[in-house]
Amino acid sequence: MLAFSNGQRLPLKMRSMVGLLPLLAVETIEPSMLKQLPGFARRLEWFVAHRPDLTANVACIQTLGMGGRRLLAAADRQRLERVLTVMLDEREFLSPYGIRSMSRVHAEHPYRLSVNGAEHNVSYEPAESRSPAFGGNSNWRGPIWFPVNYLLIEALQRFHHYYGDDFKVECPTGSGRLLTLLEVAAELSRRLTRLFLKRPDGTRPMYGVNERAQRSPQWSDLLLFHEYFHGDTGAGLGASHQTGWTTLVAKLLQQTGS
Repeated sequence: MLAFSNGQRLPLKMRSMVGLLPLLAVETIEPSMLKQLPGFARRLEWFVAHRPDLTANVACIQTLGMGGRRLLAAADRQRLERVLTVMLDEREFLSPYGIRSMSRVHAEHPYRLSVNGAEHNVSYEPAESRSPAFGGNSNWRGPIWFPVNYLLIEALQRFHHYYGDDFKVECPTGSGRLLTLLEVAAELSRRLTRLFLKRPDGTRPMYGVNERAQRSPQWSDLLLFHEYFHGDTGAGLGASHQTGWTTLVAKLLQQTGS
């Protein structure tokens, strides 16, 4: 999880994709929709007025954003800024090829948990697991997963739809480069599509050290849709036919014009 106090980081806790998922709970409501659905609008206003126990810890539904839109989101502006500070840090979640499923900080500082006198460690593992647990698959302990990255991009686009160009964050964190949330979404899209595109030397990150795939005319342009990708190098891992989610890259290519 991500922990802050007065803008300062607290002692290290587990920093994994779990701490980013609340960003996905976001939607905007157009003023025209509320006019078309007066019953829903009345119930919404009643809910805000009578259930402060449920609305106190989420974004304010009554505050109007760009174009008079309402925001339905688990994260308010302050929380959004704090989470993005960590998510867009290249020392943590932001890799050259998308958002890692666990912060890279755990490579040098594994998360430790003591249970009944036994100590358990969780380390950053960007590729396959170093232990036989879970079938030797590291899954959510470092690799880049396309579907969750895609949902984060969509969430940032929705937040921008509400906040507009006045809301800017540093991307990457510490770079001094301020981007709108729409621009951040575009930057993440470019990093993800970079997995498949040829570098100046003609190689593709997704093929890693597979020389046949990288250099052979019979293989180099036959793209595979891997299950997940190495958190540092972008090499494709797991199943090579995850067309159910990794082919979302086609939508990102369309959006970015790559």
